[in-house]
Amino acid sequence: MTVTESKQTANDLARKCAEEMLKNDPCSTALGMQLTDIGEGYAQMQMCIRKDMLNGHGITHGGLIFTLTDSCFACACNSRNQSTVAQSCVIDFIRPSYRDDVLTANAKETSLAGKNGIYDIVVTNQNGETIAHFRGKSRAIRGTIINN
Repeated sequence: MTVTESKQTANDLARKCAEEMLKNDPCSTALGMQLTDIGEGYAQMQMCIRKDMLNGHGITHGGLIFTLTDSCFACACNSRNQSTVAQSCVIDFIRPSYRDDVLTANAKETSLAGKNGIYDIVVTNQNGETIAHFRGKSRAIRGTIINN
């Protein structure tokens, strides 16, 4: 198997895992999240901000931005078909987003050592402006996402 074929196989597995997880995730579905890219240790998701996603200041509720990053984090850290959960997370809000904004979360694995991983997620709007930075630490547990 060539390096290209190996990478494609890993990306196919990542996509299958993400699709299975999202199929069983009514929260992400209800919020209109869409998986736009996936690979081993990497994921990208988008969400369009609706009126019912705004807080009392007329900006996107921070909890919903966190939910987008958390879902993207889950797809990235489960991309190898090893059941993995969040161990800890922190988010920094950089600027507000508004109704009709399209937010994109890009998750990237920065470290994987044994059962522990670290993932950085950057959220941008449709203009490329940074909305938030999220760092998640993961922990592998027993089980798999799909049966090979």
